[in-house]
Amino acid sequence: MATYEELLDEAHNHNIEVYEMPMLPRNRGLYSDGIVWVNKFTPYTVGKACILAEELGHYHTSTGDILDQSDLRHRKQELRARQWAYGRLIPLSDIVQAYKAKAQGRHEIAEYLGVTEEFLQHSIDRYTEKHGLLLMVDDSHAICFDPLGVIELF
Repeated sequence: MATYEELLDEAHNHNIEVYEMPMLPRNRGLYSDGIVWVNKFTPYTVGKACILAEELGHYHTSTGDILDQSDLRHRKQELRARQWAYGRLIPLSDIVQAYKAKAQGRHEIAEYLGVTEEFLQHSIDRYTEKHGLLLMVDDSHAICFDPLGVIELF
């Protein structure tokens, strides 16, 4: 789990400048040449953390201008950046930790993880595409992605 402040520190450590700027509602964030813009009108810090994580994902995984999403190569880079963000904010082990902390339902799990419910759902959808409906996380836990839950194995 990473907070917005921790992601800001991470950006700083990579010499990435982060600015909160007024943007149209459809524009949540943007990364270009060592600068991240986060939509200032994003209502909650957890929402900004989700946006910043994805934009940091572009720093780590993308090359060039990928704004034209009609190009398949650009869409693949967009997906890689999102996957990076999912892994950064919602590693599978943290879903198990949420279960151990008695977080129930998507709202409580998202709150425990410090992400929006929308971001949690998108990450679950991607994990399901990648791993199927059930994934062993360690020797004693498996995650069921639909319905979302953790199975403790004995």
